[in-house]
Amino acid sequence: MSLYDWWAENTHETMVGPAQVGWCLAKQKAGVIYFEPERIRSVETNKIHHKSASRCPAVINMESRYFLIRCPFDIHLKFVRDKEGRASVRNMLGEKSPVRPSKLRELIHVTNEAEWRYPDRPTVQISLPYLFISDTPVYMTQCDASMHYRKQPLPGTLFGGRFPIHIWPRQLMWAFEWHDTEMDLILKRGDPWFYVMFEADRPDRAIQMVEAQMTPDFEQFIEYVSGAVNYVNQTFSLFEQAARARPKKLLTPVEREK
Repeated sequence: MSLYDWWAENTHETMVGPAQVGWCLAKQKAGVIYFEPERIRSVETNKIHHKSASRCPAVINMESRYFLIRCPFDIHLKFVRDKEGRASVRNMLGEKSPVRPSKLRELIHVTNEAEWRYPDRPTVQISLPYLFISDTPVYMTQCDASMHYRKQPLPGTLFGGRFPIHIWPRQLMWAFEWHDTEMDLILKRGDPWFYVMFEADRPDRAIQMVEAQMTPDFEQFIEYVSGAVNYVNQTFSLFEQAARARPKKLLTPVEREK
């Protein structure tokens, strides 16, 4: 039995209408610096001509499932090795950096060299507070912002990933595989950083994005599944157990005065 079938049988989810996806920040401290997810739309392109790609149903349908996350920081890093040969990064902005050195150390992690996919391509991770949740089966894919042009290309590639947010909500990481270590990694606040793409139980089912409340049940369930990767290698084997332990409702939209 697939997870979709199990979900329908055990939760009586009707799976009609748009699949509602909620987003929130796991930590509110300095939360004001983080941008809301933006739906990808070709808003400033040619829509007059009937054959314009901006009016193509296939393009519109694809873009409707992608949401942009903008970079919240100004960061300029150089890959270096210390006297013992250990991989590290150097903050090239120095005293001009808007991010305090202590906060950079909290945010940025160079993974253990034994865990790199290639011996000459360091993996750097930046911790983020973004969480996504749904009360209907939805898989989320994190991928590069490939539909946005970069005047200055990054010296490597984004580590993407795909997982079911309805039973495995987890804080996102920006994981970067540094191919050209002679080239600095430069990130600018407000620039397109990466996308999150959502797939529901049916290929034609629309996605509705809302801001979610961090309810006690949601917070407790996140605690229940978080950190599993530190103890087991195949976390996907835990999905059914997580689904059984999950409260029926976790997504509560934020209500704001209009």
